[in-house]
Amino acid sequence: MKAEHLQLAYGAKVIYDDCDFHFDVEDKVGIVGVNGAGKTTLFRAILGQQELDDGEITLPGLRLGYLPQEIVISPEDKAITVWEYVAAGRPVDSLQLELNAEYEKLAKYPESKAILERITKLQDLIDTYDVANFDYELLRILEKMHLSGLVDQKMQDLSGGQKSKVAFARVLFENAGLLLLDEPTNHLDAMTKQFVMNFLRHYKGMVMVISHDIEFLDAVTNKTLFVNKVTHKMKVYRGNYTDFRRQYAEEKAAEDARITEQEREIRRLTEFVERARAAKRSNTALIGMGHQREKVLAKKLAELETREKDYGRVEINISPAKQSNKTPLEVQNLSFAYPDSPELYSRLSFALTRGEKFLIVGENGVGKSTLLKLIVGELTPTSGSIILGANTTIAYYAQELEILDPRRTIFENIQSHDFTDTELRGMLSNFLFHDDDIYKKVGVLSPGEKARVALCKILLQRANLIILDEPTNHFDPETQKIVGENLHGYSGTIIMVSHNPAFVEQVGITRMLVVPSKNSTTDHKNASSLAIVKNYSRELLEYYYYLNSDLI
Repeated sequence: MKAEHLQLAYGAKVIYDDCDFHFDVEDKVGIVGVNGAGKTTLFRAILGQQELDDGEITLPGLRLGYLPQEIVISPEDKAITVWEYVAAGRPVDSLQLELNAEYEKLAKYPESKAILERITKLQDLIDTYDVANFDYELLRILEKMHLSGLVDQKMQDLSGGQKSKVAFARVLFENAGLLLLDEPTNHLDAMTKQFVMNFLRHYKGMVMVISHDIEFLDAVTNKTLFVNKVTHKMKVYRGNYTDFRRQYAEEKAAEDARITEQEREIRRLTEFVERARAAKRSNTALIGMGHQREKVLAKKLAELETREKDYGRVEINISPAKQSNKTPLEVQNLSFAYPDSPELYSRLSFALTRGEKFLIVGENGVGKSTLLKLIVGELTPTSGSIILGANTTIAYYAQELEILDPRRTIFENIQSHDFTDTELRGMLSNFLFHDDDIYKKVGVLSPGEKARVALCKILLQRANLIILDEPTNHFDPETQKIVGENLHGYSGTIIMVSHNPAFVEQVGITRMLVVPSKNSTTDHKNASSLAIVKNYSRELLEYYYYLNSDLI
């Protein structure tokens, strides 16, 4: 795969400026860069969905498999089963019908080269799908991604996380020559992620993956493509994400030293030129040298490299506007089931203490997001009650980011009477929106940029109970660190669903609720009680993932 002289701009906003890269047929490539740098746009260009201003991308006969960030199931696919949806990734039956039709044509026109070429292409394509092992491979992927219990369910009946996993399983089953994966671990539980990492590491084809998951990138990739939002350039680094960060840090240190030396030389020349200009007319030698140095100075100024702007953190008070009661939330004997579906919870009870940071973990589809929606009142319990303390105020961050108005600018979306415009600008700067960035319409932002705006807006509400559903989806490591620091210092109460152990540690979780799988039978999952509340520790979270590793 080769890209040459890529140029792309939206009006005055430059995305790519003369970018080149080359990858070999079995390279595993991590594509990194801050939100909005143009990573997803590159995938769209490879897929032919984005027209470039100049340059070209060459794909020598590679069949593409694509997993977008946001999964949309077509209306005709909603009514089919999980098995049928994943199996459609290898359209062997339809290809076989086409092949049979071509053979019928060949019987009538045996000398036709066009028909023979078409037969050869169809047969080669069918061969890539490994028809002999079709059912075995399909079942293996479904089992390893913990979807085998869903094979007869309709796509429309799945949770958002389950749909994402099923779409991912279909892409893996396609057996394409080039996989384009955009934030593939956003909805994966730890056990499924482990299988996917092993699968991709040994995949017989090229993989290009956009991800902010350092563990995933380090486990899978052998090359890294850095898309620089500041310079609009791309550069290939050998090695995984950690290797890239080391090489990039070395380059930045060398660049800073080089620019510092350039600036020192410019100051020296400037001082000499100024002395020469102030010299007496009789001092012709100094004046002459001044003219020479002035030419050198002009050249040095033209060659001076631009130092990337370093934006400092701004301290803003985001503590709760008022303190909650000692018990901001209590869940009593909660039971819930969707229509025509098994019960998700049966007599679930727990209470939160003011200032707790409470983590909810479990596999996809066990009802983690549903529990949050019950707490905020978007769903009604089948039985039992959810009691909010008298002074409890809630700010809710949902995966769908419904709190944002796509028609309004970033700044308009986060405006609050509790903060001055200067304070709001400072808070946006903490979330990596600087200068004129704040006047972009939310509708044109990348998913990661939208997530940053939503989190910023949540914190500015100064509620005393923050509820977060997978807050680090789409976040690059720098943003994750910033958000983790903000939440760690938050004095209110937090309820959070997350599959990101590093972020969990940054926030400072105090307890966790394990929601076991509906298919659990082992004692450690305690399926009979349907939920387990335990004191939190990093060792406990790792132990939970270890106990579930038998599913990998």
